[in-house]
Amino acid sequence: MASVRSVAAKVGVSVATVSRALNNHPHVDEETRQLVIQAAGEVVFISMAAQTNVSTVIGLVYPGEIVRADYGAFESALMIGVLRGLNEMRFDLKIISIQRDKLPGESYSQFLRRKGLRGAILRTFEESRSVAKAIAGENFPFVVVADRFEEPNINYVCCESGDDSRRAVQHLIDLGHRRIALAIHRIPDTDHRDRRQGYERALRENGITIDPSLMLEISGDSAGGSSLVTRLLNMPNPPTGVFLTNPLATVGALRRCLELGVHVPDDLSIVGFDDSDIRRHTYPPFTAVCQDAEMIGFEAARWLSRRMSDPAGSTPSTLQIARQTFFEINRTTGRPPEVPIRVLPDGTRISPAGPQE
Repeated sequence: MASVRSVAAKVGVSVATVSRALNNHPHVDEETRQLVIQAAGEVVFISMAAQTNVSTVIGLVYPGEIVRADYGAFESALMIGVLRGLNEMRFDLKIISIQRDKLPGESYSQFLRRKGLRGAILRTFEESRSVAKAIAGENFPFVVVADRFEEPNINYVCCESGDDSRRAVQHLIDLGHRRIALAIHRIPDTDHRDRRQGYERALRENGITIDPSLMLEISGDSAGGSSLVTRLLNMPNPPTGVFLTNPLATVGALRRCLELGVHVPDDLSIVGFDDSDIRRHTYPPFTAVCQDAEMIGFEAARWLSRRMSDPAGSTPSTLQIARQTFFEINRTTGRPPEVPIRVLPDGTRISPAGPQE
């Protein structure tokens, strides 16, 4: 309250007005709001910065939405790893939304300190990479998970999936497939860019022309995988194999094949992606490029909590790690059918002899 009173005195308004301005109340005019925020940056956050020095709270910070269905099992596995990593130094975890809670005029470091954080584990996507660069410029302790940067002052832990994506598509080519589709998450990030490049590299290396009509952006959830299969098998010249870059989309694709009577891998070969062990819980278990999301969270949280506990000690002052994924062959890939099958959305199968129910 003493800091709020200091802000009120500095601006020349009441304590109640300061409170309303900081909470974005609509009855505070914009000029007063900006004056309050500026004064708060000079008074309130200095006090909170001092409190942050003794905080044991690390934030798992999302620039945008915290929970989305198409994030799949990655977020839960990541959080398990983060909690394990924080346990060693007895830090606590707080989940933070920048989009929801950051006030106009606040710097990122002011916002994170206001939230009581000692450090931040940041989950970025293509459209929010600028947030990581801004936080790095303000020298707030943080590490990015599942993304990587060229800037030397941005710490990160991620997985590199390009090589194994190329290996996965090469596996289909070695089995005899030539029309191979790619189903990639419509939310762009470095992970999915790696997977797209791996797919394209495998085709180029084998002299296969890249067909843009076979490269489809989908939602990464089960519904996205289901609709993908419907679209692919309704094409005049359907693919015989597909590489999906999200776990839940892979599950949805397998389910839709079952609904349509499409046999995997006899009629269609499927390679998916897995962040945990989802591939072992489908029928049949799916061939997949795999990353360990729990490991990403663990390494990021352990490094950050150790740095916070001993900033001048033996823990490296920077962390830039790109772990390798791995490729696992299971039961959803095989030789292509002699004649690619075509199935209409209602389940009608088109064959050279004509439509069949």
